[in-house]
Amino acid sequence: MIPEWLHIVAIAMLLVGFASAAVILTDIVRHPQHMSIMNVVWPVTGLYAGPLAVWAYWTYGRLARHEVAHAAMQRDEEMPHKKLTPFPAKVGKGATHCGAGCTLGDIVAEWLVFIVPAIAVWFGYQSIFPDKIFAVWIVDYILAFLLGVGFQYATIVPMRGLSPGKGIIEAVKADTLSLTSWQIGMYGFMAIMHFWIFGAILGVKLEVNMVEFWASMQIAMICGFLTAYPVNWWLIRKGIKEAM
Repeated sequence: MIPEWLHIVAIAMLLVGFASAAVILTDIVRHPQHMSIMNVVWPVTGLYAGPLAVWAYWTYGRLARHEVAHAAMQRDEEMPHKKLTPFPAKVGKGATHCGAGCTLGDIVAEWLVFIVPAIAVWFGYQSIFPDKIFAVWIVDYILAFLLGVGFQYATIVPMRGLSPGKGIIEAVKADTLSLTSWQIGMYGFMAIMHFWIFGAILGVKLEVNMVEFWASMQIAMICGFLTAYPVNWWLIRKGIKEAM
């Protein structure tokens, strides 16, 4: 049985995430990002990182507002966000960029399999995997990969002036390791929650329609950020992924 305090904490976590995303989105509507895909990345980051995302956006994200970047271009100056953002923060932005695609992909996949349970069977539940979570993770990865590559494509193509075909190749190269490392962190934490905390200790099956599931996913995404961060550091240093 789920303790009442845990249920209340889960609701509070989700409300904080929604509020943080709303705060960021409200400012972005008034002051869009110079790189349009970041108009999606920052609010999505707010969903799981909450106040941390708001702080990061106000500290570094607002340096990349379109009007600020446009004014710098008119004066033929270096972009403020490139000049004033330290490298560790650029790596963090790169990780959240990847994480936004993962987050949206995971949200869609989890609800899709919940609404259409046959999808889990198609991906090996009962025939290969004794627990549905493993089949769902395959669907999670596929959708997260497609969205993540799309996000990366929207970044790399305009920054490098690539053709569509070359852009897809470079987006796959830049995002595959980053996305995989993110999903590993997310899967690891959700496995702990699914099998140990809820399964073994509480004796409850953690389902998609429970607030506890999505509160757990918030923490899982932060774990994904932590496992993706060093990979993004390496990718950016090697020039495989663009610094933002």
